[in-house]
Amino acid sequence: MSSNPKLEDNLRAAILAEPDAVLDDKDLMQALVAANERARGDNIIDLRGIAMQRLEARLDRLEDTHRSVIAAAYENLAGTNQVHRAILRLLEPTEFEDFLRVLGTEVAEILRVDRITLVLETTMVQQDPSIDRLDGVLAVAEPGFVHSYMENAPNHPAREVVLREIRQPNRRVHGDQLDQLQSEACMQLDLGKGRLPGMIVMGARDPRHFSPQLGTDLLAFFAGVFERSMRHWLS
Repeated sequence: MSSNPKLEDNLRAAILAEPDAVLDDKDLMQALVAANERARGDNIIDLRGIAMQRLEARLDRLEDTHRSVIAAAYENLAGTNQVHRAILRLLEPTEFEDFLRVLGTEVAEILRVDRITLVLETTMVQQDPSIDRLDGVLAVAEPGFVHSYMENAPNHPAREVVLREIRQPNRRVHGDQLDQLQSEACMQLDLGKGRLPGMIVMGARDPRHFSPQLGTDLLAFFAGVFERSMRHWLS
């Protein structure tokens, strides 16, 4: 029997007909390179083969990075589309009560959060019956509450947008979902000269939904549009 068996005719013909298919097959090329190294023997160092292996490893890392960048770009695009849809829906109501109700229902659904609460500071201590009709989307608080709530974040001072896990649930903010929400996004609102500040709080059951490592540009944009709409309603 020959020590160098030839390829079967049909296999040899297939390779000759499409040599590019062999070159494009990563596993097949690795097998050919390994066979070539075995044929050379253990006493021969193939520097070209070593260089090719290192290049292949770098290409694999580059492909992984490329996939990660593409995935992040798609995720960012999806987030942008969500915020745009939410803002467009928020601009549709012609009555203030509908405006607030849409915030707590359809806008929360579009943004895929479990609760949205609008907190407004006021010097009026009497509870307005109309607030009860809004199913918890609107909460009133004493002056200074927004700053105190926003500042209550570990390791960093108060900012216009704060993302964090909920460690001290607040019934005024989280309502009947007090024991369910695990993370929140807090957005401070400037309601205009001579008016007390406000705050939007978005809550989620997932403790990683509003991680401090996430970007806040889209939420800041949403809050900017919302506070301008609120100035319009309040005027």
